[in-house]
Amino acid sequence: MAAGLRRIRSPRLRLGSSFPYHSAADESNHVQDPNRRIADLAAAGRVSDARSLFDRTADRDVVSWTALVAAYTRHGMLQDARALFDRPDARRNVVTWTALLSGYARAHCIDEARALFERMPERNAVSWNTMLEAYTSAGRLGDACALFNSMPVRDAGSWNILLAALVRSGIMDKARKLFERMPERNVMSWTTMVAGIARSGSVDEARALFDAMPERNVVSWNAMISGYARNCRIDEALDLFMKMPMRDVASWNIMITGFIQNKDLNRAKELFDEMPKRNVVTWTTMMNGCLQGNESETALQLFNGMLVDGIRPNQVTFLGAVDACSNLAGLSEGQQVHQMICKTSFQFDTFIESTLMKLYAKCGEIGLARKVFDLSREKDVVSWNGMIAAYAHHGRGVEAIALYGKMQENGYKPNDVTYVGLLSACSHSGLVDEGLRIFEYVAKDISIAVRDEHYTCLIDLCSRAGRLDDAKRLIHGLKLRPKSSTVWSALLGGCNAHGNESIGDLAARHLLEAEPNNAGTYTLLCNIYASAGKWKEAAKIRSEMNDRGLKKQPGCSWIELANKVHVFVARDKSHNESDSINSMLQDIHHMMRMGGTVLRDHMQLTNEELVDLQV
Repeated sequence: MAAGLRRIRSPRLRLGSSFPYHSAADESNHVQDPNRRIADLAAAGRVSDARSLFDRTADRDVVSWTALVAAYTRHGMLQDARALFDRPDARRNVVTWTALLSGYARAHCIDEARALFERMPERNAVSWNTMLEAYTSAGRLGDACALFNSMPVRDAGSWNILLAALVRSGIMDKARKLFERMPERNVMSWTTMVAGIARSGSVDEARALFDAMPERNVVSWNAMISGYARNCRIDEALDLFMKMPMRDVASWNIMITGFIQNKDLNRAKELFDEMPKRNVVTWTTMMNGCLQGNESETALQLFNGMLVDGIRPNQVTFLGAVDACSNLAGLSEGQQVHQMICKTSFQFDTFIESTLMKLYAKCGEIGLARKVFDLSREKDVVSWNGMIAAYAHHGRGVEAIALYGKMQENGYKPNDVTYVGLLSACSHSGLVDEGLRIFEYVAKDISIAVRDEHYTCLIDLCSRAGRLDDAKRLIHGLKLRPKSSTVWSALLGGCNAHGNESIGDLAARHLLEAEPNNAGTYTLLCNIYASAGKWKEAAKIRSEMNDRGLKKQPGCSWIELANKVHVFVARDKSHNESDSINSMLQDIHHMMRMGGTVLRDHMQLTNEELVDLQV
């Protein structure tokens, strides 16, 4: 599987100029009309140049004042816009007022927008709609409805703004009534209703409305196809997709997403290959689909293809690429992706930093994981939890507990995930007393919801340390949900490690009640009986497995050396160094026995069984 990992090549970015070029001739075109020149500069995004010319112009008209106020608001410079707007010599009209109002609306400064709106000496339809949009985008539907009802004149935009807000909020009954009241419906009105009704699950009603539309555009078709796909009616979605008179990239993306959501990765791949044009959403969707289907290598190849195609990754793309490297334990590939991230604004993204920590920890580079953590500018609880989990994965409980203390010192409140990581770290490090104290603290903290994961870590903590009777008593005393399989699995693993067949049999029976077809449970119980010399019981378990048609999947592992990936599967002797590897493995096992690090000294392993230890 991992043998096909390919070296990722860094993308060659082709950056063009962001601003239009102005020649000397252009500068002279408007020398007699500085107000028009100010407006042109402001529209081109050259705000500082526009302001410089504005300050040098003696006879400024309302066009230049409005253009500069609007430019400031578009760039989020609301204080500058307001200062200019409030100047005693300012020249304003309804467009100037509306420009500032729009800036407040975009910045979600709703109270400021409302105060400005109420001061307006004159309002037009755009002003009313801007204030309406401000209320709806802030989720203030009550205020939006009140404003809508007080409007002296409404245009199609007014109706569509409120209709879209009701649909976004899932208030479909009111949306239907508003739609029926509309004096005039355009394609946007119909499309909004089709999308909303389909999203609410009433796909047939949405289709009836879609069929009744007097005219449709590509957005209308996409809304209906998306409705089918979201509601697991992928064949109907595909049928409609094939009937589309015209498709855009979004149409293809919706279908690919639909196939992935419906667990049909192969058809998603076929559609992806047929696409005439792909964008970053297309590539990212396919990557995530492959990750969900446990095809991390394919996901990484897609990432490489995307770079070759000249598409710039976004945050979600980078998350998927790092996740793929993590799943494959591809350290060198992960480092290359990390280098790309460092050249973008995503390098300080907390989600990406957490994923990078996971990657390095999984590749055995706990020091690099900690370096990513320490260099993080904006740590959050997810970051701290990720680093604690990394220490837990490597059995470094002391460091995990120390980081937990530092987390609290820095003012971060641990959550339930934090304590799962801490208990796991204690379990993997043999810190039984520390783990018990942590669990006791969690149990008393009313702000933490104790979950199965916490109980599982507690049982695993005791079981690994050989305190199997204590673990058994805890299970019965903690009043767990019957039959929490993860708890019994932890106890069974401890019984297998310490050769306790009586408690192991009890744990296995409870586990098989919850998961009757789990081959791993049968295998562990069989090993417990075999290690205790109870061959009849072991044979009976093997027979039961055969009767159920169960077979344990062989383990698989791989290691990368000198840019080559070596894959090992249990009982597989196809590697050209297989004999040397097995000989070395037996020598290591012998040294472990001599050093007293093999738990069950009485269990004699055959050469065939030693091969299984390769994984």
